[in-house]
Amino acid sequence: MLEARALRKAFGRTTALDGVSAEIGEGEIIAITGPSGSGKSTLLHCLAGIIRPEAGEVRLDGRRVDTLDEDDRTRLRRENFGIVFQFGQLVPELSAVENVALPLLFNRHGRRESLRTARSWLERLDTADCADHLPGELSGGQLQRVAVARALAVGPRVVFADEPTGALDSLAGEQVMDTLVGTARESRTTLVIVTHDNRVAAYADREIVLRDGTVAGASTVGTSTAGAPAAGAPAAGGEATT
Repeated sequence: MLEARALRKAFGRTTALDGVSAEIGEGEIIAITGPSGSGKSTLLHCLAGIIRPEAGEVRLDGRRVDTLDEDDRTRLRRENFGIVFQFGQLVPELSAVENVALPLLFNRHGRRESLRTARSWLERLDTADCADHLPGELSGGQLQRVAVARALAVGPRVVFADEPTGALDSLAGEQVMDTLVGTARESRTTLVIVTHDNRVAAYADREIVLRDGTVAGASTVGTSTAGAPAAGAPAAGGEATT
């Protein structure tokens, strides 16, 4: 469903992606792992259409994403993708329920319908008691569950989660991951998680390991080949397919 082909991206003199390729199937849960600076978040941002690669292709159902203009990529993200960031990135002036309703309102749903849908998602994620609280009044775990509700409320085909537990303690992190993964599996939503935490990666069906902007390994979870080239992959710096 989602493909990256020979992606290259640099920031100044720093190469973030150097010929990365990946294929992600519908309903799959994928963990993108690797050390800091390996290109994990850059790959996620390219897949989600947030940034454009300098070379290579990103396709959703065969349709090029990377060649769309900014307005079309924004529309694609609104209608097909949900994104969970490390620190939630909620709008501080809006209540939890208003934050969850926001993408629905952007998609031109009525306000009453959007708020009703948002409250149902907060109930589903066990945060209904936080609905009318501002983000500054919530704990880290509550913030992330609200962020998960916001990502899922539009019925996305793909949810991208960038270090979703990075700012949480281990218990809150487990709760957020249980909620995120459980809901994704129930709805057959594709989930792409960037993480450096092995406990988070263990939730995935498959792991893609990046190092220095290239694919260093790929495996089903529990049989990691991190550090060894994936099958058919060239040495570091060359193009690799996962």
